[in-house]
Amino acid sequence: MSERSDPAQEPVTVGRAASLAGVTVRTLHHWDEIGLVHPSGRSPAGYRLYTAADLSRLHRVVVHRELGLSLEETARLLDAPPEESADALLHQRDRLRARIDRLQGMADALDRLAEARESGLLLSAEDQVAVFGRDWNPDWAQQARTRWGHTEQWAQYTERAAERTADDWRRITAGVEAFNADLAEAVRSGIDPGSERAHTLAERHRASIAEYFDCTRSMHVIIGRMYAEDPGFRDHLESLEPGTADWLRTAIDANARHHGLDPDTATWG
Repeated sequence: MSERSDPAQEPVTVGRAASLAGVTVRTLHHWDEIGLVHPSGRSPAGYRLYTAADLSRLHRVVVHRELGLSLEETARLLDAPPEESADALLHQRDRLRARIDRLQGMADALDRLAEARESGLLLSAEDQVAVFGRDWNPDWAQQARTRWGHTEQWAQYTERAAERTADDWRRITAGVEAFNADLAEAVRSGIDPGSERAHTLAERHRASIAEYFDCTRSMHVIIGRMYAEDPGFRDHLESLEPGTADWLRTAIDANARHHGLDPDTATWG
């Protein structure tokens, strides 16, 4: 009985070689023309045939290309002495591991963003209360998502929330508390909502909103109206000092005029 050949060792056509390497036939023709990977054989009809050794070299070319090496550098490494080639392979291994780490970091960031889009905050209910105070209701984030989850501003907010730590939120909360104290003092002191001091407070308020999403002065005017008219927001502001909700709305409108914007023409954008 004659000995049967091993199909895995038999030369393959250019089409089969391209399929095995995950490249196009045109690519293999180009690599043949520049001397990078030559097919070692020809069929009786004159077609290119790639041996197992050719396929091994082809595989190494594909790996180097995936790592970002030029064809010129790849050719030099493949034909280098064994010691230099081994060092190059170890270097490419280190580059690949670094790339894997970067990609893993990107994947983790996408996980955080997806979770933030869904929950609004990447803090447990207990941590939320610890950061925002005993009056904080952990359900508020979900309520906000239900109300504004379809908006560009919610997308901006969640992108920022995905990167924030508990310490970041403590810093933001401290800034809000300091502003609220100064706001209540201005209302108690009878500060004119059209004064320079009121303009400064209005800009501080807009900056506090900008911690969550970009807020133009036109958008600020609309937010001021909502704060004065929405029962939940109004009650919160009135708890700081009676009259605060209307004072803040008036101050925001006056600040808009001060910067050349007619609040009656304000739009969301």
